[in-house]
Amino acid sequence: MRKRPFIIAALLIIVGGVGLAAKHVYDPSEPAAASVPAPAVPVVAGKVTSQDVPIYLRGVGTVIAYNNVVVHSLISGPITKITFTQGQTVKKGDLLAQIDPNPYQAQIDQITATRDRDQAQLVNAQANLDRYTPLLAKGFATSQLVATQKAQVTQLQATIKADEALLQAAQINLSYTRLTSPIDGVTGIRQIDEGNIIHPTDTFGLVDVAQIQPISLIFTLPEDTLPQIQQQMAKGQLTVLAYSQDDKTKLDEGKLLLIDNQIVQTTGTIRLRATFPNARNQLWPGALVNARLLLNTRNNGLTIPGSAVQQGPNGSYVYVIAPDGTAQIRPVTVTQITGGDVLIDSGLKANETVVVDGQYRLAQGTPVQVLHGKAAREADLQSAVQQAIP
Repeated sequence: MRKRPFIIAALLIIVGGVGLAAKHVYDPSEPAAASVPAPAVPVVAGKVTSQDVPIYLRGVGTVIAYNNVVVHSLISGPITKITFTQGQTVKKGDLLAQIDPNPYQAQIDQITATRDRDQAQLVNAQANLDRYTPLLAKGFATSQLVATQKAQVTQLQATIKADEALLQAAQINLSYTRLTSPIDGVTGIRQIDEGNIIHPTDTFGLVDVAQIQPISLIFTLPEDTLPQIQQQMAKGQLTVLAYSQDDKTKLDEGKLLLIDNQIVQTTGTIRLRATFPNARNQLWPGALVNARLLLNTRNNGLTIPGSAVQQGPNGSYVYVIAPDGTAQIRPVTVTQITGGDVLIDSGLKANETVVVDGQYRLAQGTPVQVLHGKAAREADLQSAVQQAIP
């Protein structure tokens, strides 16, 4: 019975000790340990620049010859001479081939002889009429004789006119024995060889001649761009740029010639035709190229590198580096992308700093460390390698 007070006292001491220990650990009056700040994320940054930016409408088109002519013969005959080389540049009127002219020259000679004979007969008939007319007044010739002679003169005059027409037609046929280029251009593949007989009904003719200086481009744009194009065309002629299929090499610069008179309903597009001087022959008929129609120029437009723009569920955004060195998400509206630069319509201001590489480790408020020089170049290279690995 004496041990019970001792046990109770021991329990009270143990409970008191635990209470003091708990108070010491969880006492809110004691200061908590300081939190460790998040490390800064290394990034590559770029400035928002303000400059005049051209606004383009982009489409894909096919290069066609400004003029394209298949040289056909208007007469039949054997080809005695080919005077051009396939792929040769020719001028209008240059001789391409010679058809045997002898049959047509003989025809001219025959018609000429017939005409000369009829002219001689006319001279004789006119002389007789001149003799009969005074005799009629004196009663030594009948009126029937004079009338018959007048009719003969008239008939011979008509015959000579017919001879002249036949002679002119024969001379035209003789000129057709010379096959000449109707335009300035480049010859294609020859369709018939020397020694063969050429006919007006031959499907492919002698050769195809294509005019490539200047040259044309037919390209398409969405039909909803038509009002913008018409509005700008009313102010003056629009410029069109032709680029290679990879959209990196500028091939030539030309002018918009016309808009087609109807919309292609199956594709919802409009067809446009532009002309280019093609001084370096970089545009060739049949080539597929990218077309940029210069609509207007945005003065003091805001541009950033294209890699700065990210896509999220709510649209495009960029990371802006705030003055306190943290990354801030900023929604932006993109107008166009040209040559790796993005034209921003809204969301940014000139001279702000945006993250162009390293966004994958960022979130709202993340502290950043901007890399410069060699470190920035190495970060760009590493990012490019990571993107290339599937």
